[in-house]
Amino acid sequence: QVQLVESGGGSVQAGGSLELSCVASGIIFGSCGLAWYRQAPGKERELVSGISSDGTTSYADSVKGRFTISRDNAKNTLYLQMNNLKLEDTAVYDCAAEDWPSRSGCEYYRRGFRYKGRFRGQGTQVTVSS
Repeated sequence: QVQLVESGGGSVQAGGSLELSCVASGIIFGSCGLAWYRQAPGKERELVSGISSDGTTSYADSVKGRFTISRDNAKNTLYLQMNNLKLEDTAVYDCAAEDWPSRSGCEYYRRGFRYKGRFRGQGTQVTVSS
């Protein structure tokens, strides 16, 4: 069973920092490109940052220079360090195992067979206040 579990969200004042974590299980983590998305109230879900299996990263313009994505393959964990948070960063953040940037899916085993699929976690709330 594939699971992605986010943690680290919370409430913080503008200018503060938070670090999100996403622990993955059931997928072949090291060969999987991963991403963080967010959805603010009344808005579409948007890509925040992605990291490929070889460590190449990309960021939305709105978070460049403030957020840092990283991964620890030994711990099957994806991170998002968020600094200098702004009011407009308030959203539910979720991690996705989708083989970013191709989004062709990440490999996983089920009953001895290898499959590909795209998965996302339940999300964690980040609230930035003034």
